[in-house]
Order: sequence, then structure tokens, then C-alpha cells
Amino acid sequence: MDERFNQRRNPQPTNIAPQRKAVALKYEAERDLAPKVIAKGRGHVAEHILETAQKNSVPVYQDKTLVNMLMALEIDREIPPELYKAIAEVMAYVYKMDKAHGQIRAARELESKRMRLF
Repeated sequence: MDERFNQRRNPQPTNIAPQRKAVALKYEAERDLAPKVIAKGRGHVAEHILETAQKNSVPVYQDKTLVNMLMALEIDREIPPELYKAIAEVMAYVYKMDKAHGQIRAARELESKRMRLF
């Protein structure tokens, strides 16, 4: 048999890592009915989204299944009701992280004030 035929029938596994994906959501309770997708992407775009989140102290929640569902949505569209429960879990995580971050920041400010007093 032709060697090329064998290679096509029995492909060799590759060590190519899957591209990272990222989706950014925004929710303003007083204005929006539901969170909106404001950015999404794969590869370099995903890396940029994650870097921007890190620079701005935005918590990152990792869930491959959820990110795949959110990737199917259009930008500036509210999430559908079917995803409300999953997104509520994300928002609870973000709230918890923000609260913890705020407590750490408050403790540092208090320590800084104490040092200035002495």
C-alpha cells in the first residue's frame, strides 16, 4: 500500500494545545435586564481579554462548558434565560472575590494609617 494512504487512515496524535477561549460579561443592575457579552475570542484575543481583566483586578471564573455556550452569543446581547443560573454562580463568585479583595484593601489601609500614627 501507499505510505500516504496509511498516514491518512491512521493519523498520528498531535501535541497541539487547544486554543484558549475567553468571554467578558458586563452587568449593570440599574440598567440591564441581564448580563451582556461585551467581548469574546480565541487565542491571542482571549489572552488579551484575560490580561485586561488581570490589569483591572477583574476576577476570572473558569468553566469550559459555560465559555463554549457564551462563545455562541453575539456581542452586546444579553444572555438567554437558560444561562441565568450558571451566570448567577459566576456573579456570586465575583461578589465573593470583590468582598475578599475589599477586606484585604481595607486591612492594608488600616495598617498604613497605624504606621503613620506612630
